[in-house]
Amino acid sequence: MTPCLWFDNTLEEAIEFYTSVFPNSSVESLVRYTEAGPGKPGDICYGAFVLDGNRFLGINGGPEFRFTEAVSFEVRCADQAEVDHYWARLTDGGEESQCGWLKDRYGLSWQIVPERLYQLLEHDDPAVAAAATTAMLGMRKIVVAELEAAVAAM
Repeated sequence: MTPCLWFDNTLEEAIEFYTSVFPNSSVESLVRYTEAGPGKPGDICYGAFVLDGNRFLGINGGPEFRFTEAVSFEVRCADQAEVDHYWARLTDGGEESQCGWLKDRYGLSWQIVPERLYQLLEHDDPAVAAAATTAMLGMRKIVVAELEAAVAAM
């Protein structure tokens, strides 16, 4: 399966941005409108691109549809440095939300999640999972040291 993202008229800019954020990324193709339309000849109609090995399609479809939080992309991170990298890049021009969620400059929602959070949330000891959950619920960007402190304080 390949997700297809609907942009107003910023697809080419978005592809350049996303491929600069994620490693192992590339542009597969950009298809431009012709005289047949429906867009202005020469403008980008749709394109295919790869972000960290995952293939996406994008379309410049106009303002009829917007991204919502109902769809987001999770980025699982090995450590805090990786969380910090993606958080800083994707919130540049975007906005922070809660519990590791953010919206980028195009309104697309992302979840930037350290692997350690899942280890704590899925811990065999329910008290550990509860402490990690409580800590996470108070965060915007997930901070592993704060999760660990919450668990240690129980």
